[in-house]
Amino acid sequence: MEANPTSKQTIIDNETQREKEEQLWSWGAGTDGQLGTLRLQDEHLPQLLNVPSLSSASSVSMLACGGAHVVGLTSSGKVLTWGRGNSGQLGHGDMDCLLSPKIVMSLESYCITQVSAGWSHSGFVSDEGCVFTCGDGSFGQLGHGDYRSHCSPVKVSFFVNKHVEQIACGMRHSLVLLKDGSGNLLYGFGSGKRGQLGISIDRIKSVNAPEIIRGFDDVQIITITANADHSAALSADRELYTWGRGFGATSDFLRPQQSPSSSKFSKVALGWNHALVLSDNGEVFMLGGSHHGMLSNPEITILSKHLSDGAVLERVPGLDGIKVVDIAAGAEHSAIVTEEGAIKIWGWGEHGQLGLGSTRDETSPQTVSLGDEVERKDGTVRVYCGSGYTYAIRTFCS
Repeated sequence: MEANPTSKQTIIDNETQREKEEQLWSWGAGTDGQLGTLRLQDEHLPQLLNVPSLSSASSVSMLACGGAHVVGLTSSGKVLTWGRGNSGQLGHGDMDCLLSPKIVMSLESYCITQVSAGWSHSGFVSDEGCVFTCGDGSFGQLGHGDYRSHCSPVKVSFFVNKHVEQIACGMRHSLVLLKDGSGNLLYGFGSGKRGQLGISIDRIKSVNAPEIIRGFDDVQIITITANADHSAALSADRELYTWGRGFGATSDFLRPQQSPSSSKFSKVALGWNHALVLSDNGEVFMLGGSHHGMLSNPEITILSKHLSDGAVLERVPGLDGIKVVDIAAGAEHSAIVTEEGAIKIWGWGEHGQLGLGSTRDETSPQTVSLGDEVERKDGTVRVYCGSGYTYAIRTFCS
């Protein structure tokens, strides 16, 4: 449940681009304020948000959607949070819920380049390579060497003399990607009972300080992802690695395992029981899952490649001839964006997170309508999923 990183130069470039019109949409579970609608209720159709605090803080460069809270990062490096705050995960010094975005003041003096949201904790990385965490720390997932929770972001002292590139927050664990002169190093901390930390061949209940993840000695990792008890990474060679809870009926992976697929991948998104993977040529593959049809019709599987213990990497049915440019996974629902800017979504629908006007589950991709569909060729769409809710950012160049 994390947002992809952006460089300081990208932030600067974004500020100098021509003026853009940006729309922020949300739908699904909203009883903790995570939709930003100012209402404590679920929404079964996409809601166009009017959020002055976001508009005044410059454009939204990325979102991270957690269990029931959202972390927004602006193009100027500022952080806003909203939704459930009962563990301090919003970072405002209290445990209150927020119905609309609010700037995290304790990070105002930093230029934040990447953020992540777990079930009830959050992580933030600055352009200088510092990493901060807040929220629930009862499993050691904040990485401070104890099991305390924090209501404001606290710098992880273990990395104080190192350069952090990314953080990924899962259900009760965290991953950190470190870049130094010798290459990329990956660390894990928090709950490890399903192998999601990747730090030992034995099952570990939890660790409260970062420990290095073995198995990447000759591999340069460029992206990390975490959700539930799953962890994943993509290498510079566009290879996929997964570890932690097994997908489907497969056993847990206690160490990172490489997918033997011949495809090259550009993005991975993790749910509670499934994963989506986007290939460089715009195809979407899936791992595991049959609950609520979260990965399309379980009776229709187009086998692509087998993983070492029997789990399969499958092509998502119903997308033949469609190039996909973005993917996202919630607890048990999935979303994609096509090259034409259409959002397609399927899976668990109990809270309206599919945005189709109902609470039905869907076993194949369905197109979501963002209000009046105006054909505009100069725009982009990005999609993000929390546990039972969905966000979309639609940007038009003027």
